[in-house]
Amino acid sequence: MVRGLPRFEHPDLIVGTDNFSDAGVYRVAPDLCIVQSLDFFPPLVDDPYIFGQIAASNSLSDLYAMGATPITALNIVGFPDDELDLNILQEILRGGAERISKADAVLVGGHTVRDTEIKYGLSVTGTIHPDNLVTNSDAEPGHALVLSKPLGTGFITTAQKKSKCPSVSYDAAVEGMVRLNYAASRAAAACGASAVTDITGFGLGGHAREMAVASGVTLAIVVEQLPILPGAIQLGASGFRTRASDSNRQFIEGDIEIGSDVDPDTLELVFDPQTSGGLLAAIPMEATSDFIEQVQELDGHESAVIGQVEQHAGKSLQFS
Repeated sequence: MVRGLPRFEHPDLIVGTDNFSDAGVYRVAPDLCIVQSLDFFPPLVDDPYIFGQIAASNSLSDLYAMGATPITALNIVGFPDDELDLNILQEILRGGAERISKADAVLVGGHTVRDTEIKYGLSVTGTIHPDNLVTNSDAEPGHALVLSKPLGTGFITTAQKKSKCPSVSYDAAVEGMVRLNYAASRAAAACGASAVTDITGFGLGGHAREMAVASGVTLAIVVEQLPILPGAIQLGASGFRTRASDSNRQFIEGDIEIGSDVDPDTLELVFDPQTSGGLLAAIPMEATSDFIEQVQELDGHESAVIGQVEQHAGKSLQFS
């Protein structure tokens, strides 16, 4: 759809629309770049405050994936004010503001339109020194792949909407979606990450493939090492999947290789669309312990080594 649109080039445009990058990067001074992104979506949980937190964390995640420090945010809202109480919108915005504050950024305004469906998110701006910028396009063969949050939010929120989700699964999913990717971003920078991306709507498979294609490598992922939210496999196997699971699989299935002994129910997590998922980082093999320890120290949560970067071997992704 965007193939025929004008292509923008500028000597100070460091990262534009190429390689499915997480955010745009523009150099404003020799030692300073601004990093910009935008994201918004309809509610996936009933609590408006929690929804605001999740949407804000999801938007900020694009900056963390690039190694940037968030500085400002703008609210983007669609709301049926002729049908719903404005207190709901107030709670959504309050949740978003809490996460913006947690990120040590500032809210500078926003824009609201009447819509038939609630939508909320942020336009975010961050800063970074150009030498510290990390993209999804330089993953080095021999580097380990680490993932900072467990998978399964799509299966769990789909089940929750149908009142079929165990509370332990839902609570764990909400905790992960609300949590900022600050710790993983700082750990990736400290450990010399060659490439980073955040895992959102295209699922682990879609975003990992973007990294592999942009870097000209193959990502070898060990399915049994994937971090998984409690109950997610069972919910997915019970049919609580979104249409995006199928479209995610269809989009990448021609560029993946699946081992014969891979459990099919666990593999489905690779295609499950995530909301405010973790960072996938390619880091030197010898730095994996440091990465895990730093994330644990900064926010008290576990990360997982899920595979490694290899020389391109025909397919962009290998699942074993």
